[in-house]
Amino acid sequence: MHMPKQLPRCAWVTSDPLYLKYHDEDWGRPVYDVQRLFEQLVLEGAQAGLSWLTILKRRHHYRRVFRDYDLPTLATFSVQDIDTAMQDAGIIRNRKKVESVVNNAACYAKVQAEFGSFRSYVWGFVGGVPTHNQFHSQADVPAQTAISEALALDLKKRGFKFVGPIGMYAFMQSVGMVNDHLISCHCHEG
Repeated sequence: MHMPKQLPRCAWVTSDPLYLKYHDEDWGRPVYDVQRLFEQLVLEGAQAGLSWLTILKRRHHYRRVFRDYDLPTLATFSVQDIDTAMQDAGIIRNRKKVESVVNNAACYAKVQAEFGSFRSYVWGFVGGVPTHNQFHSQADVPAQTAISEALALDLKKRGFKFVGPIGMYAFMQSVGMVNDHLISCHCHEG
């Protein structure tokens, strides 16, 4: 039986089928949908101190617990709603991280009101166009950049939580603001 040749991928990808699917179909692909952008902001905050695969395996639980990221609903979550979320073993039950989802939903709505959309705001940090990097090795890929630092600082000024420069660079990578697929990866298109 002839096995198909393994596709070349970025060095960080494991053989976990969920990780392979995420890498091949989501990571580095431009995202403009405001709920999807908010979801990624939530997941990057939840990931702080944990592996991405840990969060990825819980993504469907986050969608359920946080009502498919319906922003008006999330912004009005009560203490009881937060307590209920804290009981759900499908998410990371760190109270500060759960509270940050509610806080960030309210901040997100303010950014949308000011800029017309969160998409316009966040994509403005890269001039509205993805940056296609040309990295040969995983060691070449930065953990943060001046742009992720500026984004993190501005988000913090606007009241957002769990938005450090490293997490915001991971956010930028995941939503395709930067394409950091290695040039040897089958997903590198730049």
